[in-house]
Amino acid sequence: MRKTFELCELDCAACAAKMEDGIRKIEGVSHVQVNFLTRKLTLEAPDDIFEAVLKKAEAVCRKTEPDCRIKR
Repeated sequence: MRKTFELCELDCAACAAKMEDGIRKIEGVSHVQVNFLTRKLTLEAPDDIFEAVLKKAEAVCRKTEPDCRIKR
């Protein structure tokens, strides 16, 4: 499954790159792109574990930039 989400309160291009690198390391992620200019996260993972991967991705975003949230 591939979905795109809006990133709220993403204020730093370097943080966006760190988020992308961190999310890429999550087991099950087959594709990830964090676009700072459009403030979008595109995430692809198997359907059966997508929600678990998304939760881990949210944790990476909060750890990197505490105010950033993934809008579902």
